[in-house]
Amino acid sequence: MDKQQLSKDILKLVGGEENIDQVTHCMTRLRFNLNDNGKADKATLKNTPGVMGVMENGGQFQVIIGNDVPVVYNALVGNMSKSPDAKPAAAATGGKKKNPLSAVFDFISGVFTPILPAITGAGMIKGIVALLLTFGWIDATSSTYIILSAIGDGAFYFLPIILGISTARKLGSNMYIGAAIGASVMHPTITALLAPGENVSFIGLPVVAATYASSVIPILIAIWLASYVEKAIDKVTHASLKLIVVPTVTLLIIVPVMMIAVGPLGVIIGNGLTDGINWLFNNAGLFAGLLVGGAFSLLIITGMHYALVPIMIGSIATLGYDYLIPLMMVANFAQAGSALGVSLKSKNKQIKSLSASTGVTALMGITEPAMYGVNMRFKKPFVAALIGAAISGAFISFFQTKAYVIGGLAGLSGIPMIIGPTFVYALIGIVIAVVASAILTYILGFEDVPEAVPAATATASAEPVTPVAADVNSSASAVTAVEEEKVQDQEVFSPMTGEVKPLSEVPDPAFSEEIMGKGFAIQPTEGRVVSPINGTVFSLSKSGHAIGLVSDNGAEMLIHIGIDTVKLKGQFFSPKVQAGAKVAVGDVLMEFDREEIEKAGYTTITPVIVTNMHQYESIVSAGRTAIKEQELLYTAKA
Repeated sequence: MDKQQLSKDILKLVGGEENIDQVTHCMTRLRFNLNDNGKADKATLKNTPGVMGVMENGGQFQVIIGNDVPVVYNALVGNMSKSPDAKPAAAATGGKKKNPLSAVFDFISGVFTPILPAITGAGMIKGIVALLLTFGWIDATSSTYIILSAIGDGAFYFLPIILGISTARKLGSNMYIGAAIGASVMHPTITALLAPGENVSFIGLPVVAATYASSVIPILIAIWLASYVEKAIDKVTHASLKLIVVPTVTLLIIVPVMMIAVGPLGVIIGNGLTDGINWLFNNAGLFAGLLVGGAFSLLIITGMHYALVPIMIGSIATLGYDYLIPLMMVANFAQAGSALGVSLKSKNKQIKSLSASTGVTALMGITEPAMYGVNMRFKKPFVAALIGAAISGAFISFFQTKAYVIGGLAGLSGIPMIIGPTFVYALIGIVIAVVASAILTYILGFEDVPEAVPAATATASAEPVTPVAADVNSSASAVTAVEEEKVQDQEVFSPMTGEVKPLSEVPDPAFSEEIMGKGFAIQPTEGRVVSPINGTVFSLSKSGHAIGLVSDNGAEMLIHIGIDTVKLKGQFFSPKVQAGAKVAVGDVLMEFDREEIEKAGYTTITPVIVTNMHQYESIVSAGRTAIKEQELLYTAKA
């Protein structure tokens, strides 16, 4: 796959560079803050080769790429004339008022995603040190242990400084003022001054003792307030004095406010959340694990799992352990188990290969390819994964299984996170998640893809909500049985009687902009489709509205009856052939009730296109405006 071309396609389909306010990436997704999500061509993006899915969560427009996301991100940024961070993400609402809950998730995601590498790296080192110490391979009094521990603890101890930078960046304020606020409360003299039992005041106001090391909530609140203070001061300060006045006044206001009010309040909130989660698992462990474990994949899909990140970090920092991380791990392993179950059950070689490879990737903690490309596509495997995660979650919570560090992905690479007194129960829970989900997938079954349908369908979405999704399943990105070779001129005869229209008149950009291929459209006057070529029925959509064909000369064709007619779910369509059938020009492929389809509110305009246009030079029209079945429509010139 050409990553450079993929990045250009994505840039165009999200509405162009002018529609991008900010773009970042995590382990598998490009995360856009778009000025107007409506300008993005979500349907075409979903079915772009190299794109595993598209989601809108927490105000973000997310394009799921998989393991190659860093390469695609770098290519994307390289194709932009300005930095993707040129404008603050806080403004990325396109002038529209954002849902408050979505705004919170967007804020948390935007703050924590950039700092995950630092936290993950430090957490992995903490896990390795714990492993070395457990097996007696290192002495706890040695200088090596002390240095390694400092490397692992550094990012967590000075978390307020790191979060100060990230939060300010997300809010569009000065990142270094954010860092200075975090550094002020972490100063050794302040730490000593705020030791419990000391009476401290600032200009007569009492300063409540609080521990800021490894804290999360206080700095988030403080930088949020600082963003308003900074902007307010900036507005009333002359340009010549901004450099001096704005940071000075901001620090003088926010740091004391943080120590007097925000810090103690933030600590109370953070401790309350942590204590609440721990109370739940200590008093209703089995049921808590059943509920949270079973729902964790749904939280990931909606982006709500980001709201749990501060709780996880706070729990590790204050208590030394966390109950949520193991549940996230078993949810991921359950997705892996279901994908592997699909591999065992499917009779299609391409599906077996895809599900096996994405299952292995999910075992490593990267679940999106398995979740979106396999389990959610076939539906029942996804349900099996939720049940498997719930069973495993109940088990590990019954034994109060904990994670002791944060680091690595929630997969095999994250095993060091769970090394500790409950390690054995965690491993058993992982096995339960994988095995239970695989067995349930095998028992529940799913609608397999027939072997006659080529591999391209294995990577397409199982729930086409637009005609474009069905097109990809039909033929657009297919690898045909005809080998890639020099093709011959292809005469395409009309598959129906009606009026010939240019593709530009089709009310779907995938066709009107010739994204899917080239050809012409027909506004039918009768409800019948015949074969326009001599060849093979490549595929037939389950809803009947799209037919893929491969001619004996190597032309890949798509006949798409109407726009959005996939939503009819097969109603008013009557297929007369099956995938794999040999056909000749004039053979009946489909009958449909044109009048009823139009009464239901759908246009029946039908694109008739060649999808492998990279093998042809041009399309030459036969010059007809009114046409009958089997009359020459156009010729694809090789």
